[in-house]
Amino acid sequence: MSLTALSFAGAASPSPSPSQSTPPAVPTLQDAQESATNAASWVQQNWSTWLAIGLRVLLILVVAAVLRVMVRRAITKLIDRMTRTVQAVDGTALGGLLVNAERRRQRSQAIGSVLRSVASFLILGTAALMVLSTFQINLAPLLASAGVAGVAIGFGARNLVTDFLSGVFMILEDQYGVGDSIDAGVASGEVIEVGLRVTKLRGDNGEIWYVRNGEVKRIGNLSQGWATAGVDVTVRPSEDLDRVKAILEAVAEQMSKDEPWNERLWGPIEVLGLDSVLLESMVVRLTAKTMPGKALSVERELRWRIKRAFDEAGIRIVGGLPTVEALEAAPDPAATVAAPSVYSNTASPQAEAAAPIASPRPAAR
Repeated sequence: MSLTALSFAGAASPSPSPSQSTPPAVPTLQDAQESATNAASWVQQNWSTWLAIGLRVLLILVVAAVLRVMVRRAITKLIDRMTRTVQAVDGTALGGLLVNAERRRQRSQAIGSVLRSVASFLILGTAALMVLSTFQINLAPLLASAGVAGVAIGFGARNLVTDFLSGVFMILEDQYGVGDSIDAGVASGEVIEVGLRVTKLRGDNGEIWYVRNGEVKRIGNLSQGWATAGVDVTVRPSEDLDRVKAILEAVAEQMSKDEPWNERLWGPIEVLGLDSVLLESMVVRLTAKTMPGKALSVERELRWRIKRAFDEAGIRIVGGLPTVEALEAAPDPAATVAAPSVYSNTASPQAEAAAPIASPRPAAR
């Protein structure tokens, strides 16, 4: 057959209309039975795998929950034991001198909170990864994404992370606590609250300082160990040093026996000797070890007693502005001045001869 005949035959054949499309096949009962049979056989083949996966997931969750409860309970018991130890010494002499119950309580609570949070994060995070691996999920992309996200979050919130880590180490190392007087560089005062991110200080004028833990580069704790009280006594250089020393030693011995200074003084008050000798005065230095934070009160009481003892002994403390008696006893500064010159009298012939010649005034018209 030629190409021309084929073309005419194709042109003569009618094209199918849309209305003549074949209807969709309706599933029969036999097809439904076949599908159900296939599904049942697939379930029968995989039910053991599903059961194993479910049991494994359930076992992981149960073990994680039990382990979390046990660890948190152990941490709580440890913190309660620390708190009971503090309460046992509270109210005694040792508790009054060395232990601050509120400080130890807040420190214990902060450490317990951090340990419980870390334990829960580690246990639940490990359980979640084990559950995902049970479903045969590739954890490499997830761990890589979590690492990148963690780095991004840590870089964006680096100040918050720095404050938190600094607060954790400050609490664990017991650098300071509630009731301590500290110098944090950016602020100083009495600690009223220690947090993981911010430390609250009460200043000398009553103000409250909120200091971020990450901003603290150095800490000077004035309430740990012992403090030093120092008093300088300035007297006239003509005083008898042996007499002055004897009076100071008597005052120090009596103060060490009186209440409540015998508890605040952790050592004898020592007369160190002359700290400096000047033309019009000499300074005698006294020092003593005291309870932390009690140095100022000891210094004030010691100055009070020294002043009263010196007044009774007739020894005058010098320094500062001169007194009225010193001004009256001082020699007249004009006594050694030479007599005034004749040139100081403007009416004297010498002063008139040395005066400049006045310029002539114009005559009035």
